[in-house]
Amino acid sequence: MPDFLSAEPYKGTRDLLPAEASVRARVFGLLREVVERYGYARYDGPSLEPVGLYERESDQQLFTLTDKGGHQLALRPELTPSMARAVAAEAKSSQFPVRWYSDANCFRYERVQRGRLREHRQLDVEIFGAAGVAREIEVFELIHDLLAALGATKDLFTVRVNDRNLLASALTDVVGISLPHLPLVLALIDRWEATEQEKLAQAAEEIGLADKQFEKLTETLTAGPALLDELPDEVKAASTVVKVLGTGLVRYDPLIVRGLPYYTSTVFEVFDTSPENRRALLGGGAFDTLANLFTEQPIPGIGFALGDVTLMDFLRTHDLLPQPRAEVDVVVVPVSEELSDAARTVARQLRQAGLRTSTPLEPRKLGKELTRAEKAGARAVVIVGQEDWAAGTVTVRSVLTHEQRQVAVDAVAGAVKPLVIGSPTEA
Repeated sequence: MPDFLSAEPYKGTRDLLPAEASVRARVFGLLREVVERYGYARYDGPSLEPVGLYERESDQQLFTLTDKGGHQLALRPELTPSMARAVAAEAKSSQFPVRWYSDANCFRYERVQRGRLREHRQLDVEIFGAAGVAREIEVFELIHDLLAALGATKDLFTVRVNDRNLLASALTDVVGISLPHLPLVLALIDRWEATEQEKLAQAAEEIGLADKQFEKLTETLTAGPALLDELPDEVKAASTVVKVLGTGLVRYDPLIVRGLPYYTSTVFEVFDTSPENRRALLGGGAFDTLANLFTEQPIPGIGFALGDVTLMDFLRTHDLLPQPRAEVDVVVVPVSEELSDAARTVARQLRQAGLRTSTPLEPRKLGKELTRAEKAGARAVVIVGQEDWAAGTVTVRSVLTHEQRQVAVDAVAGAVKPLVIGSPTEA
């Protein structure tokens, strides 16, 4: 037996066949339209970056390699550090604030599970060079508009927001956590909702929390907005999150921590409200010191990332996935091989009119070509017959109604367009 290579993709990656790729393209196309309406410009960066770009400010698992020059590189797990680097490089010539977004594949070497793959497509949206409540309101309004563009009503998701400074105050002033224990407790909180209570208690004991402290920690983290009443006024006055709560765009939740070390204050996640898919769709936060890896100039930032895996799960759960786009709009079929050149002439005319058009690559019976055109999602078939072509006409046939009529060759685009435009898969 021949020693064939495996036809399966690498674990944690996917083949997106045309129908699925079409759905994702349509979804991300809608997202890009909304983001650009807010004035964000598209950025794209290298898939490979120096490992040091992520090791200092990220706890994500990396795909790493060493090039022939001995340099340690990593496949990008996200775009935010790359954007921060590029913004810092252009800081002297930039007009702040800078609004950028990217739409690219990212890579993370992690355990494959529902909602998590090792390669996924991700929309990153970032603001650099602005601080204060206005930037955060814009981000949260944008998130609402992005999901609304995909058909999601407000009851299908919730935006849960926290401020790491508020949380630090709660942990030290209310729970009594010492400063040296704070990073360990934050890491514990980050996995709180995904871990059984017994295991949480055990982990708390291992990092040195007394039983009463763990009880107080549990009470504090489940207090919701009521926790704010227990915090010092000066801490709340310095928090933009407290000001954003009055907009109705977000809900305060002490459990939101976010694992990335570079977040400095505001952190947030958007969750599906369906009991069948209670998971985060996207997350982000403020990173006011990230650009200082590259420059002394203060460049505060805030942003979020939305991955295609969790987004598609959300849309599927709520029956919001769009239909895949048809392969073609129209097929031009010659009734004999001798008319192939004529069919290509008609096809060129239709393509120049903006219609996606194909022609057969080998001779087949007309009936088979009509069936093939229907399966490809075409809304019209143009039949090129010997006598018709000699008379300067072709037959335009509707795939949906099977009605057909003779049309002059130079008028074929005008006759086909009404059959295509407005069809369910045309957009």
